Amino acid sequence: MKARATLLVLLAALIAIAPAHAQPASLKILCTQALRTSLLELVPRFEQSSGVKIELSIAPSGKLVERVRGGERADLLIANAPNIDSLISDGKVMGARIDLARAEVGLSVRAGAAKPDISSGDAVKHALLAAKAVAWSPNGLSGTIFEAALDKLGIAAEVKAKAKLGAPAAAFVARGEADIAAQQISELIAVQGADLVGPLPPELGGTTQFSLGILATAAPGDAAQKFAAFLKSDEAARVIREKGLTPG
Repeated sequence: MKARATLLVLLAALIAIAPAHAQPASLKILCTQALRTSLLELVPRFEQSSGVKIELSIAPSGKLVERVRGGERADLLIANAPNIDSLISDGKVMGARIDLARAEVGLSVRAGAAKPDISSGDAVKHALLAAKAVAWSPNGLSGTIFEAALDKLGIAAEVKAKAKLGAPAAAFVARGEADIAAQQISELIAVQGADLVGPLPPELGGTTQFSLGILATAAPGDAAQKFAAFLKSDEAARVIREKGLTPG
């Protein structure tokens, strides 16, 4: 009888401590480049507070959507709002989209260089034509927006003839290989050796809404919902703002 009681006590103790030794939940998050610097700071904070391990994959929104449509399994996707809406319609994202941040495409120059006037479309046109080389990232949303601005200004051929293409675009101006770089402001300010000039003027349409969607392939449990709630917290909003984005 005494041995049986001792065994029951031991089993109860093992059950009590089992959760502490269980493997923590994990999440795979696909994130667009515009929120790269925000997520690189926020993910470790969430991991520490929740015990959830995050696998973060960063790429342009369009590439991430192609991967989701191609059947890649992940738990959450952060991309531009129209892509999230499209995946909701296709049943690839569950529930409503969660808006996280608005990003603006801006211009930067080498640190210490004179900053051109970019307060209007005409001013941007003059600055780009005066530059010996202009850098941007052609594969992301910022590249699409910037190239549309070039078309609107009527200078696409002239600027593309002196293009430096790649990401991060500001690295080209930091190295002295270009005079002006165009990309999301959150990406421009992350490059040392480059100074932000400012956003493209509103008439050139440089603002993008980025949102989160919980994917249909998300693992069972509430870890994905908890991470989504964390990204809507005041703490996350402060980091998002510090990285050059507007929360919401």
